[in-house]
Amino acid sequence: MVERFRVDQRRVKRVRKGHRGEGPVLYWMNRDQRVEDNWALLQSQDLALSVGRPLLVVFCLPDRYLSASARNFWFTIVGLEEIVAQLARLNIDMRILYGSSVKAIANCANSLDAYAVVTDFNPLKIRKRWLFEMGTQVRVPVYEVDAHNIIPCWYASDKQEYAAYTFRPKVARLLPIFLNDFPEVKKHPYRVENLDKALAPPDWPELYARYPDTDSRESYPRPGSVQAKEALKEFIAKRLNGYDRKRNDPLAEWTSRLSPYLHFGQVSPQRVALAVQAAAGIPDEDKDAFLEELIVRRELSDNFCYYCDDYDSVDGFPAWAIRTLDEHRHDQRKYVYTEEEFIFGKTHEPLWNSCQNALRETGRLHGYLRMYWAKKILEWSAIPEEALRIGNLLNDTFAFDGRDPNGYTGVSWAIGGVHDRAWKERPVFGKIRYMNEAGCRRKFAVDDYIAKYGGEEQ
Repeated sequence: MVERFRVDQRRVKRVRKGHRGEGPVLYWMNRDQRVEDNWALLQSQDLALSVGRPLLVVFCLPDRYLSASARNFWFTIVGLEEIVAQLARLNIDMRILYGSSVKAIANCANSLDAYAVVTDFNPLKIRKRWLFEMGTQVRVPVYEVDAHNIIPCWYASDKQEYAAYTFRPKVARLLPIFLNDFPEVKKHPYRVENLDKALAPPDWPELYARYPDTDSRESYPRPGSVQAKEALKEFIAKRLNGYDRKRNDPLAEWTSRLSPYLHFGQVSPQRVALAVQAAAGIPDEDKDAFLEELIVRRELSDNFCYYCDDYDSVDGFPAWAIRTLDEHRHDQRKYVYTEEEFIFGKTHEPLWNSCQNALRETGRLHGYLRMYWAKKILEWSAIPEEALRIGNLLNDTFAFDGRDPNGYTGVSWAIGGVHDRAWKERPVFGKIRYMNEAGCRRKFAVDDYIAKYGGEEQ
């Protein structure tokens, strides 16, 4: 039994009352795919221990998820195999469910007469819909825990923030309250009896066969929370020093390389922030530059998607941006490319083609170049709506960190001025901030980047 919950209850939102069942507490793992440093798992265990119940972790693999490619499912499955082994050492079972998340989770909760369902927070509307629909099909209480943001999204702000400068003071005020270390998951004293009869253990060869990926994986990041820890250590040891000065040079490769692990929840942003803060011998300007991106900018993206259901629509752009794009809607475009030409990097501009090649082949695109890449899609699309669709499609399909609030917000920043301001007026762009290859050449050796990724002119 536990006397008190180890999780700050401001992280926890009860989304359905219901009547508690006689079975285990069910933790529906989704966004935060890890055992350590997971507030949702800790909340689930504390709830189970408070009433002397088993804890069962479930993850649902859908047949499709937005525009995710096979390699993204592969990344998830490798991480899940690691999680199952880690949980087994803690006397906690995990099962993989398939198909519709709503039906799979509801059926599991009902068939096991779950005491309650706990899940991790995700602001995307597909996940909100799943959670709502699942809640209508179960009898038990349902809780949502923000295990992804350092400051719980709904507590950081009660509205959609206009820009980083309006959000940053709220973060500064609340960060000392929420940026603290994690307790450990305990070895659980109770198991679900006869679980294998109700839910078979994971069949890993069958799981990998469900999502065959024919691409070479040599250029992919290695999945899993163990590898995420190593990536964090490597970043702090080798690239945190000098981060403020070198991060915007794509050829220097002075980034953290943590975005896939953050997206899949294989490392906690809170753990990353604590490690960076504690790093010895690193100038404050380097730490501050990284933490601004990790905390303020990343959590601002969750704020945008949480409070704006139009985060992937032109309707989600600020009023000034909608107005200026409409005023330039019929401007002459020198080039207009098809979806296929964008996908395969067949434009007239070698740098853009190289960016797309890098994204398509490696699943990564440097942050500075991703801004330029998205703005050229606006310039070379017939209408802003098509530009936004293409930008999100390419990012969601090929990026390991696609299908993410950070991605949707970044594309909307580049194409629709979200969290930005009006700039000098230009054809097509209107007052949307402009970027081009000439600006990139002032930042880094563009020709070397083109040579590296083979983006010849088409």
